[in-house]
This record gives sequence, C-alpha cells and structure tokens, in this order.
Amino acid sequence: MDTDLDRFDSRRSTVYANRGMVATSQPLATEAGLSVLREGGNAFDAAVATAAALNVVEPTSTGLGGDVFALYRTADGDVGAMRSCGGAPAAATIENVREALEDADPDERASYYPDSRGYATDGASSEDDLDLEFEWEMPFLGPHTVTVPGTARGWEATVEELGRKSLAEVLEPAIRYALEGYPVSEVIASHWQGAETLFTDEHAREAFLFDSEAPTVGQTVTLERLGESLQKVAERGADVVYEGEIGEAIVAEIREQGGLMTLEDLAEFKPEFVDPVSTTYNGAEIYELPPNNQGLIALEALNIAEEIGAGDHPYDSPERVHAFAEATKLAFVDGHRYITDPAYEESPPLASKSYAGVRASAIGETPIQDPDWGVPNARAEDSDTVLLTVGDEEGNLVSYINSRFAGFGSGLVAGDTGIALQNRGASFSLDPDHPNSLEPGKRPFHTLIPAIGRFPDLGVDEEKRVTGETSESEETAGDSRDTWAAFGVMGGYMQPQGHVQLVSNLVDYGRTPQAALDAPRWRYREDGTLGVEERLPAQTALARRGHDIRVLAPALFGGAQFVGRRGETLVGATEPRKDGTVSGY
Repeated sequence: MDTDLDRFDSRRSTVYANRGMVATSQPLATEAGLSVLREGGNAFDAAVATAAALNVVEPTSTGLGGDVFALYRTADGDVGAMRSCGGAPAAATIENVREALEDADPDERASYYPDSRGYATDGASSEDDLDLEFEWEMPFLGPHTVTVPGTARGWEATVEELGRKSLAEVLEPAIRYALEGYPVSEVIASHWQGAETLFTDEHAREAFLFDSEAPTVGQTVTLERLGESLQKVAERGADVVYEGEIGEAIVAEIREQGGLMTLEDLAEFKPEFVDPVSTTYNGAEIYELPPNNQGLIALEALNIAEEIGAGDHPYDSPERVHAFAEATKLAFVDGHRYITDPAYEESPPLASKSYAGVRASAIGETPIQDPDWGVPNARAEDSDTVLLTVGDEEGNLVSYINSRFAGFGSGLVAGDTGIALQNRGASFSLDPDHPNSLEPGKRPFHTLIPAIGRFPDLGVDEEKRVTGETSESEETAGDSRDTWAAFGVMGGYMQPQGHVQLVSNLVDYGRTPQAALDAPRWRYREDGTLGVEERLPAQTALARRGHDIRVLAPALFGGAQFVGRRGETLVGATEPRKDGTVSGY
C-alpha cells in the first residue's frame, strides 16, 4: 500500500552550504554521509557511508546483495564512472535454466512469476500449456534471477581508488544503525509491507520481519544479522563476500533453492572504471553510464528533444509534454533494441546528434502508436533503487546508485547473513534471439544511471536568460556561472525520463534545483499509456491529441537527488516524493 504523498502541502527551498553536502532518500543516511565528511573524509568516502547506511535504514530498496554504480567529477575536473555489477553464473545457459524450471515443483515454479505474469495464460488448460508459456520468459523471483552482487567490491573500490578513509571507517554508521536500532520512516514502512508475502523461508523472515510483520511507521528496529555481516566486511574487506564465509552462504542459499551459482562465479568478479557517455543539451553537458546501463536512452531522448525544440514550448502547454514524451518513447525503442552487455554486442551511436536528427523525423502531432520495446514481462518498469549525491569542499561531486532491482530482490536471503539477494537476472530473456538473452557470465540490461552535468546559468529564469538580464549577484557568484552537479532519478524506466525532465526544468525553464525536482512529472509506460501526476496541467489537451492518459500515484514518478557546485558554493535539492533530505554544513 503506497503512502498518500499528495496529502502533504509543505514546501522546501534549495539548500546551500560551503564545506559538504549530502542528498538522499532517508535522513539518517544523510547524517551518516555528513559525519564522514566532518571527520575528514571526502565525497567518495561519504558516498559509500551513505549507501551502506541506506542498506540498513532503507533495506526495501538496496543492500549488499545488489549492485552499485557511480558517476563523478573530481576536484581536478576529471569526469569518470564506476560500474560494479556482476553477471549470470557460468552454468546459466538458456538450456540449463529452462531445464531447471521444468524440473521444479509446479507450486514453487509458479511463485517465481508474480501475478502469473510470464507463467499462466488465458486458456491454459494443462501443465503442458503452462510449460509452453514460461519457456521463453525468465522468472521474476527465485534463484535463477540472482546475478553476482557487485556492491561490496564496488564500495571497496570506491574508497580505495578515490577516497581517503578505510572501508571499515566508512561502514561504522551503518553498523551502528543495524546493531543499535533506528526508527523506520514513513515511505519505507509502506514499502516494507511487501516482505510479508515475499519472504517465505524462516531465516529470511527472521532477518527482516518482526513477529512475522513488517515494521510500522516510527517503530525502532534492529537488523542484527545484517549488522554482523557489515562488521565482517569492515574487518576482513570485501573478499569475505566473494571468497569467504558470506560468499559460501550466498552460494549455499542459491543452490539449495535450485540455482546455478558457484563460489568461483563470485570470486572472479571485479568492479570496473569506465568512460562515461555524454551529449550536450541547449548548452548543458550531460554525462551518463554506457551499456550495459540505460544511460544512452537519456542522452538520445535529450538529443531528439533538442532537435525538435521541445523546450521551446510554454511550460504548462500540452505541446511541451507531447514533444518530450515522444522523444523519450523513440529513445526507449532504440535503447531496448540495442543496449546489452558490451562484451557480447556493441550498440550503435545512440548518443550522436546525427542519429537523433534521423529519429526526430518520426515525431508528429499525434503520438507514435504501439512501439515495441523491453524484455516482455521483465517488470523493470517500476523497480526500486536508492540514489544519493554528495559534494565536498575540495570540489569532488559524486552521484552514487545502489540497488537490488525490485524491492527486497529475489525473495532469497543468504542463510543467517541478513543479506537479501537481488533479482537483476529477471531482465534477461530466454529467447536466444533477444539482445538481452541469457548467457553465462553476461551482465543484464541495467536500469541504473547516476549522472553528472554542467549547467550554465543555473537558476536564472527563462525570461532573464532570453533577455540577458541577470542580477549582479547572479553575474558574480563564484568563479564561474557554470554549475557542475551530481544528480539522478531512481525507479526503473522512470530514470531516463526523470533525467530528461530534470535537465529541461533546469536548462529550458530556469527552475532552481529544488523547484525542478518538485515539478509535476509524466512518464511513458510499457503499455503505451502516458502516466501523469494529478498536478500536471493540460491533461485534457494531451488526451485530445491521442495520448492515453493515466493519473498515477506520486510514488511511481521516481526519486531524484541533486548536489551541485557553483564556484565555492554547494547547492542541493532532494526528492519530495521520498522520506529523504538534503543537508550541508
């Protein structure tokens, strides 16, 4: 049951500070990051401390059993990226997974497909009919959806390569919250309710439920098993998750449930530092993660939107939403057709201006009908995640994203470790002709996209930008009128759509960062509908243009975080649709 966020009518203003700033979806996690900054850590140390704290205080979305990614700009001006996501087990061929599904107990097999999606069909009259239906679709839950988790080695690589504190030091706040307890916040308490039906094994229920129930708002809870695992990582390093006793527990859990992962699969995993992909949009520079992540979708959508002048329309007009939604629709079609693990297949130049020029010709006055995109029934559209942003006084900026894919993940918790295992493998297809077909060692299509951007004239409104009339304070603030920023938007396929809307709000319409995050959002849906928040104007006009409009709850429109730096000043904003906060000092 979603929290009714529309009942709140409070407002925030953009936050400013000089020495350090953290924006995230849970206030206690923000404080964890700030404490590391105050104790001499830099933005990279604080990012890991915040992510680890979220592992505890927002366990509904993230954890050691998932993956982690970063986009960053160092104090020296270098823009870089880290990707720490594992692939499928070496034994996970399409044939082996299909055989394991066929051999599984029918009731257990059915539990892998929530709401019977991808399992039963209308008119199925026998188990043979059901077998034919699930033959080409990956499960959404269960042992075959677990890919090698990248979080622990990703955290370790971040502090070792870019930070200045030890992994043990930055994990201290998370361990304290887990062992000493913390009160559960409102949105997270709502999401936690799903664990009551997801977790069926006793050790999973003991790890995350309390007298078999999810915690209520404000209830103080401890996660002792998870805290003990974090302590082991702090004391022995990330190898304990990949080659030690935690890794052994992960493998034992998966294999006991019929999965294929081995300790060798875990031990061979290494994070990687990669070059970002980028484009420009009306004077701004935007950097995203390359494949196997969906960053190219955001960049292509921005390029098409620029080509058709989407940001030239009045903000409250149906023409604006139509233009941006159609640009995003085309980018989704291309992204889901081509983006996959680059070790298996390269993508075309989706971020190029010339490619966008060709694609833009498909956009007209009425919506493009029934575009084909995505892995059928992958259920990645509304998956959960956490994103945080950090800036320090030296000039480092970090956008950091940590996720298990969908909520608590696969439904598996590794023995008595308190570590819930991700279900990112649900993004694979069992169709060998699909670009994201399952293969041994292959990494699935990843929705997670932290971002970095350079924004000229941030916060100078549209009229002033057009006329060139800026105030003396706007002209002289800091050493430059450019703002470099770490940002991102959580939430499955909402992520690139959220990036497009946030960038346009800042660049085209002169919104301040907090106003840009507060603005009502839209999102194109897999089923061809256009989801909108109730506050979005021009809904009737959009329907008259041919859009199938659906008013959706605010929780379905993602969760954005923003920390930027202009001259010597840090500027931050946080998502009003989450429990979070932005704080600086």
